[in-house]
Amino acid sequence: MPNFDAQEMAQWTGGQWQYGLPGDIARVSTDTRTLAPGALFVALRGPSFDGHAFIDEAFARGAVGAVIDEHAQVGPHANRPLLRVPDTEQALWDMGSGYRRRIHAAIVAVTGSVGKTTVKEMVADVLARRLPTARTRGNWNNKIGLPLSLLAMEPGTRVGIFELGINHPGELASLCRLLQPDWGLITTIGPVHLEFFKSVEAIAVEKSILLKSLPAGGVTILRRDEPYFEILRAAAPGRIITVALSGDADYLASPPDAQGKMEIRERSTSEFCRLHAPLPGAHHAANALFAAAVGRAHNLAWEDIRAALEQYRSQPMRWERQVVAGVTVINDAYNANPVSMAAALRTFTELPVAGGRWLVLAGMLELGTSEEQWHRDLGMSLVPGSWDGIITVGPLGAVIAREAVNAGVNAERVFACADHAAAAEILGRYLQPGDAVLLKASRGQRLEQVLALWKKHVASNRIK
Repeated sequence: MPNFDAQEMAQWTGGQWQYGLPGDIARVSTDTRTLAPGALFVALRGPSFDGHAFIDEAFARGAVGAVIDEHAQVGPHANRPLLRVPDTEQALWDMGSGYRRRIHAAIVAVTGSVGKTTVKEMVADVLARRLPTARTRGNWNNKIGLPLSLLAMEPGTRVGIFELGINHPGELASLCRLLQPDWGLITTIGPVHLEFFKSVEAIAVEKSILLKSLPAGGVTILRRDEPYFEILRAAAPGRIITVALSGDADYLASPPDAQGKMEIRERSTSEFCRLHAPLPGAHHAANALFAAAVGRAHNLAWEDIRAALEQYRSQPMRWERQVVAGVTVINDAYNANPVSMAAALRTFTELPVAGGRWLVLAGMLELGTSEEQWHRDLGMSLVPGSWDGIITVGPLGAVIAREAVNAGVNAERVFACADHAAAAEILGRYLQPGDAVLLKASRGQRLEQVLALWKKHVASNRIK
């Protein structure tokens, strides 16, 4: 368990303790809903909330102290340890930075347009076979999540795998200044956040900032078969390890075969590892390839890498498979963009299914002025598929549905729904045991609600 000294916290943040010093600080929290005893509560402010209003609740839940704005007016919680700082968000960063310096771990930073969390988890699972390993908690990859993830590292951590997520230009540079990574890994670059970036190439240039932040002896891991490889390689200061699904690279793999097996080949030794792919699809084979490359660079044996990848379990709503009333459900609705959508549809098409294939799709967000065109393209791309039904939700979903029908999909099998309830009703009406359904959309579309409502429908029918 992490341990923090109160005076150390004051030194890192430039703050002053009021009403004495707290006892042992075991963790740092910004959310009273998940705060555990022994935590130091940081009262952050945002556009629609003020953490200072929850200080009493934090102490009631077992906080040993609170970090507050130096000008904040204290209430009944007076006489409890309060660390007054000029800015609480900056204080959180300062604590994360100070602890990162104290824990002398090698830090691997993971970024990219798609696959960040999956790659981060696979890499961490592989390294954890032999090394004390820390990782980003869930998807805590932004300006609040990253320092909290750093502060959760256990003493004795040898390597940390941290995910960096952005949606605006300039964000990555500040995250890298905080993280001070030793390794940089970039997954796939694609059309995401185009509302804020002028082009996909501009996204690649932004991601290259991670590599420019590495020390001279830093290590970079890149996909050589990606369009923006040369832009990224030019930014890397030191050793570069390449991976690919085709062509020439330090580590090469092919997509899983019909039995779900894949093979990874290491160029320097001519050794290879054959394993059961952790998830179906070529894009997940590439994710596993990143993990294998990092593992080998840390001197792990192939047996450790195979065991970690074969035991991998996907994160919630990231190709999360379950069977409900005989129907195979693939919930891949954590997020979506044109690259991940195409990969998910391709993989779902290859999935062995006894019955029919159904799609539940909604909008891909933050695509800027090209948003409608991307959804029109998606609708047209559905024509070759042998879909028993296509269900869409919301206005952008309606664009997908319209273009699919215009391109030749049978209109009787396309259902453009205004909301989640209507989509769940269609599923309840048509799905049969043996069928499979894929749910895919951006996180803001909350497509998992369709699944929850359909499950209620199934449960109610069972009772009847």
